[in-house]
Amino acid sequence: MTKALAILFLIASSLFSSVIKVSLAANVTYAIDELKQEFNKTHPDIKVLTTISGSGKLTAQIRHGADFDIFMSANMKYPEALYKDGLAKTKPVVYAKGSLILLSPKKRDFSKGIDIITDENIKKIAVANPKLAPYGKATVEVLKSLKLYDRVKNKFIFGESIGQTVIYTLNASDIGFIAKSTIFSPKLKGFVKGKNWIDIDPKTYNPISQGMVLLKDNKEAKAFYDFMLSDDAKKILKKYGYTLP
Repeated sequence: MTKALAILFLIASSLFSSVIKVSLAANVTYAIDELKQEFNKTHPDIKVLTTISGSGKLTAQIRHGADFDIFMSANMKYPEALYKDGLAKTKPVVYAKGSLILLSPKKRDFSKGIDIITDENIKKIAVANPKLAPYGKATVEVLKSLKLYDRVKNKFIFGESIGQTVIYTLNASDIGFIAKSTIFSPKLKGFVKGKNWIDIDPKTYNPISQGMVLLKDNKEAKAFYDFMLSDDAKKILKKYGYTLP
């Protein structure tokens, strides 16, 4: 029996001849499985392992020697800093552009648009930490450009990443600013545009250009890097709410 299990393990292990490790911004959580599936159609021998967290936290891990092959950030700031410090093998490139939405866990009258956040019954607003998360920085830009920031800042509950901000939006707040890509979470399957969420005017914040760098120089990592810039990957990213570079 032990011998049989060992054989099965060897067979399973042989399905992938190489493994690459991708550090990934939390907003790409719901697109990454389909991206990996599409990549494996042409590279069935390469297993893609992902570590998902906030871009700032991942950058800190990379600086402390974390073993990643690729970094896919939620902005250009972090990969540019890594490249400048000699911790990336390639200059940062934009693989997607993110969008902001305003999400409520229960149906609301969004006829007032974003001004709904000033209502008295909106007591807590989930926002990604603007010091760490690019989507949080974009949220602050929106609110300041619309002269709403000072009126609602006392309602903020900060998430460490956009992933945590989604959790806070659903469980600890009345409403929240999140990445549009996160509406594809299974938890948000029944949520309806115009009743549970609205788009935020992209003219009210700087483009959220999401950057990618190679951290190691190997052909397997380069294959996935190239795939993320391909038309096949762009089609998938577009389906998950991103605009394309």
